[in-house]
Amino acid sequence: MISTFLHPLTIINRYWYYKRIMDVNTVTAKILVTTLIASSFSLGMGAAMALDDPEGDIEHIRVRGDSSVKDGEFISASQGWVSGDTLIERPMLRAGEILEFIPGMMVTQHSGSGKANQYFLRGFNLDHGTDFTVSVDGMPVNMRSHGHGQGYSDLNFIIPEFIDNLSYFKGTYYANIGDFSSAGGAFFNLRDSLEQKQLFLGLGEYGFKRAVALNHFEAGESRVVTALEYQTYDGPWTDVDEDVKKKNAHIRYITPLLDGQLAITGMAYDNSWNGADQVPERAIESGLIDRLGSIDTQVGGDSSRYSLSANYTSDTWNASLYAIDTTLSLFSNFTYFLDSPTTGDQFEQADDRKIYGGEIFTTLPMALTDGSSITLGGQWRFDDIENVGLYRTQNLTRFGTIREDEIDSNSYALFAQSNIVLSDALSLSLGGRYDYLDVDVTSSLGANSGSESDGLFTLKAGLKYSVSDQLTAFANIGQGFHSNDARGATISIDPVSGDATEAAPLLVKSLGYEAGVNYTDNKTYNLSAALWRLELDSELVYVGDAGFTEASRPSERHGIEVSAYYWISHHLTTDIEAAWTKARFSDSVEGEGRHIDGTVPGVVSVGLTYYQRSNQLGFSYTLRGRYLSSRTVESFDEISPPSTFLINAQVAYRQPTWDVTLEVLNALDSDDHDIDYFYASRLPGEPEEGIEDLHYHPVEPRNVRLTFSIKY
Repeated sequence: MISTFLHPLTIINRYWYYKRIMDVNTVTAKILVTTLIASSFSLGMGAAMALDDPEGDIEHIRVRGDSSVKDGEFISASQGWVSGDTLIERPMLRAGEILEFIPGMMVTQHSGSGKANQYFLRGFNLDHGTDFTVSVDGMPVNMRSHGHGQGYSDLNFIIPEFIDNLSYFKGTYYANIGDFSSAGGAFFNLRDSLEQKQLFLGLGEYGFKRAVALNHFEAGESRVVTALEYQTYDGPWTDVDEDVKKKNAHIRYITPLLDGQLAITGMAYDNSWNGADQVPERAIESGLIDRLGSIDTQVGGDSSRYSLSANYTSDTWNASLYAIDTTLSLFSNFTYFLDSPTTGDQFEQADDRKIYGGEIFTTLPMALTDGSSITLGGQWRFDDIENVGLYRTQNLTRFGTIREDEIDSNSYALFAQSNIVLSDALSLSLGGRYDYLDVDVTSSLGANSGSESDGLFTLKAGLKYSVSDQLTAFANIGQGFHSNDARGATISIDPVSGDATEAAPLLVKSLGYEAGVNYTDNKTYNLSAALWRLELDSELVYVGDAGFTEASRPSERHGIEVSAYYWISHHLTTDIEAAWTKARFSDSVEGEGRHIDGTVPGVVSVGLTYYQRSNQLGFSYTLRGRYLSSRTVESFDEISPPSTFLINAQVAYRQPTWDVTLEVLNALDSDDHDIDYFYASRLPGEPEEGIEDLHYHPVEPRNVRLTFSIKY
């Protein structure tokens, strides 16, 4: 969906004593600190510094902000905006790490490169996307009732160089946002134009090869922009060759229409890979495998995504339509020989669906006060899921079906968001939406077939007060929700055990609160902080890995987030973002603790960037650090996995027609963990009940990559 409040382009025009018009991208790298009381909320930087010029002419300067907050556009302290040029200047191991531009967000992986990442934000292990909504060019990324799990969000189809900007938000305070958004969300907008054609060629360790081509064509007032990507990667694993073969193609046609603009976009993505799943700590300590080894070397997957979308924008109306065809076949083995001592516990999760939908909204003035407005809109989405299945496999071959379903999932929403100007300094936002979801499940086990529907109203409110030109304060409250897997809403028989089981509700409500401030002079620094709280009625989920419903408990989370960005000089910038969260179940259950599995209580990221020249040509040097505290892996929090600390470094040399970039990922060659779990598994020769142990996926060792690009 397209955000009503997060506009895709911000230009700050200021007079200054300089000759040239130039872009100053506030790219800042994040170096790590250890103090973990705070957390970076997403208001960031929307300004930059200009350069000395001996002639001292007065000109306009165009500034692209990093995590920028713009007056009049945002209604909470946790919204932000990042330019596309900023997004591609950060050293990244995976495409999904682009979400780490959202303050407080951390992105990891526990399996092969083609699988969706793990996302950590506001005390959630978002497990590939639940409670964090993502859209690309108005198309949803989160998958309802997905084969791997509810809310699955795979960002591998994104070409970072083709992104125009990233808008993000946190909390439940926005009427135009519905499902999967209790923790927050991100909207990616694609490029409508290119300043130059460009070709990128990258080589790196462990078989990394990547080529990207950006092109554009003009035809009168219309234009076509395209992007192609091909990537291979073998990975550092001692007994698994990932053999990644990722292919991406984007084509976009933009033309004037009536009093607005129409953009038609086609996207194609195909990927295959072998996986290296998390491994038990005891297997490494005993010498059965080394740190980069695997227990089951025959896992991996393939996925595809094809889409066609149309977006119309004008001064008063915005409308979009989309059609998506996506598939996934994913093989995993997390418990090895616990359930099936002879054939092993390998399983396949399959998903084959088509998605259709759209959105329309308009913004109208309100006569209540000068400058007041109201936005009215509607949204629709239909998931035609031809097959979502869970199968027993051995060596990538099916030999049993746990469950197999066809699902129709249809949702509608109406929303209204008003912005009421009470005075020059004070404004009030009031919003509400109604969501209706209807599902129909046809299961291989007839008892689990059925239909369910649910609807709910959610309300939002916020105050924004401009204390001065530099200081703005926000206060917000809002209701949100996430949907549950349709299979979990109609289930009556556990497909694994055959026991009767209780169905989960289709929609689960949340309630969020927040107070925050932003202080900036738009030239030298930007500081922000926020306190927040989120309550969930229930963390009921359908467990795609096992094919049954897990009824969890009500929960509450609260935390503090802070961020600071500082332009030390025309050549040197730095930033720090930090977040601390406390996440607990709200009730007490005998024999269980109150800690929520998967929580990362503290995250910090810091960075430093030095430009040899103030116009960013010549050499630039970047250091970025990220820290994740020890994860919560069981409800009593008695097992404490190690924290994770990584440094990425980058040296770039830029010229008007060519660039060369050297990235050193995990520069200190840390052997920390990407992610940790605690559960029972069984290796050959172990007791039939298995052994409870820490299972982890190691961070990849030092990885050096060199990219050369030509602009023409």
